[in-house]
Amino acid sequence: MDLPVFSLSLIQGFLICLARVAAMFAAIPVFSGGQIPPQLRLAVAVLFAMLTYPIVQDYIPAGSLTPLDLGLLISAEVILGLLVGFLAQLAFMAAEFAGSVIGYQMGFAAANIFDPSTQSQVALISRFQGIFAILLFLSLNIHHLFLEAIVASFEMLPPGSLTLSGGAIPMIVEVANHSLVLSIRLVAPILVLLTLSTLTLGIMSRVFPQLNVFMISFPLNIGISFIVMGLTLGIVANLLRDEFFSLPERFLNLFSLMSFF
Repeated sequence: MDLPVFSLSLIQGFLICLARVAAMFAAIPVFSGGQIPPQLRLAVAVLFAMLTYPIVQDYIPAGSLTPLDLGLLISAEVILGLLVGFLAQLAFMAAEFAGSVIGYQMGFAAANIFDPSTQSQVALISRFQGIFAILLFLSLNIHHLFLEAIVASFEMLPPGSLTLSGGAIPMIVEVANHSLVLSIRLVAPILVLLTLSTLTLGIMSRVFPQLNVFMISFPLNIGISFIVMGLTLGIVANLLRDEFFSLPERFLNLFSLMSFF
C-alpha cells in the first residue's frame, strides 16, 4: 500500500489555512471563553482546517515558500481571523456593557462574580446579559453562518491579498459605534424608569423629611429593574437577533474592503 506523500507546499498550504481558521476560532464568542480548554479549541480548529483545506486549496498560493514569506502570510491570516472575531464580539460587548450599566444603576455595584471567559470579576447583570446573548447566538444557529464565513473568506480574500489600506478600519470603527448605540438602546428603558424613580424619591424626601429614602431606594430600584428586564426581554432578544443576522453581511463587506482586488 502506497502511503500518501505530504509535500512541502501541501504542508505550508495547510498551515496557512490553519492560521486563519484557528484565529477565527480563537475569537469566536462561543469558543473564545476561558471555560473551554485551549487544547480542545486547538483540536477543533485543526479538525475544521482539515475539513476545509481540500475545499479552499485552490485559493492558497501554490509552490514552496521561504520561511519569511510563510511567516508573513500566517501573520496576515491571524490578523484577518482576529478582525472577524472582533466584529462578532462587538454585539456581545454591547449586551454585557448594557448589563454593567443596569447593575450599577440598580444597586448591584458590589455584586460581582467570577467570569471564566475573561478570568476576572464582572457585574452580575453583565454576566446574565452575556449568557443570554450566547444562548441566543447558539439557538439561532449563527455559529453555522460563522463557519460558512470562514470558507467564503478564502474565495473573497485569498491568502496573500490582505490589505489594511482600504476602508476596512473605518468600517470596523463604524460597527463599534453602532454597538455603542445598541448598548444604549438595550439599557434605555431601565435607565428612564430608574431616573423617574430617583426623582420621585427625591420629591418625597422633600415632602416627608422623616422618610428614609436611602433604605427605600435599594429594594425599589432592584424590583423595578427586574420587572422591566422581564418585560423587555423579548425586545432585547429581537435587537440582538437583528444584530446577529447582520454578521454575514458585515463579514463579506470586510473581506471586500481588505482585498487588493
